[in-house]
Amino acid sequence: MTTQIVPKGFVRAYLRASTTEQDATRALDTINTFAIERGLNICNYYIENESGSRLERPELFRLLKDCQQNDILLIEDVDRLSRLAGEDWNSLKKMIRQKDIRVVAVNVPTTWLASGHCDFDIRMFSAINDMLLDMLAAVARRDYEQRRERQQQGIARAKREGKYKGRQVNQSRYDAINRLIASGSSWSQVQRVLGCSRATISNAVKLKQCGNGKTSGKVETQE
Repeated sequence: MTTQIVPKGFVRAYLRASTTEQDATRALDTINTFAIERGLNICNYYIENESGSRLERPELFRLLKDCQQNDILLIEDVDRLSRLAGEDWNSLKKMIRQKDIRVVAVNVPTTWLASGHCDFDIRMFSAINDMLLDMLAAVARRDYEQRRERQQQGIARAKREGKYKGRQVNQSRYDAINRLIASGSSWSQVQRVLGCSRATISNAVKLKQCGNGKTSGKVETQE
């Protein structure tokens, strides 16, 4: 028997991947299946390629702005919402609580299991979920920091061995970005059309400027 969720507000799905090389819609089937099984109607999808270690993400902020009291923020797992450091995570939680948004994570059952009808049950499940979200957000941040550390160790070793070539540029994507910029498109429009991050747009513009002799020095291609 499937556990039912009866939302008081709208259900808004948030899907995220860190880089343009990753598929931000990977979890779409999981999210949709979860919603169908529980009779939930998703009113909107917010999809972006941005690092979870950054608080200011355009689609996440658009979701928070669109949310009304008691809406549901539906995610696959907590690390899709946050790989934030402690202070930024507290800021995000404050934004969520200001509108009484309910965070429901497919991979965290206590966020969607029926919590009973009495005030005691509701308060107990709320306290448990707050604790779990804090813990899982901390684990996601630690995972992010460990992967970054290992990446830097690998780069340092490759440099010592003369094998490091840096991150390879996706030239076709960069060309598309610069064509849109040249046609008068704003960075926000480019993001929506190509599904890329602002960091990627910045790198593409800088690389073009280097090619035109407008600036010099190494261009950072980290996305």
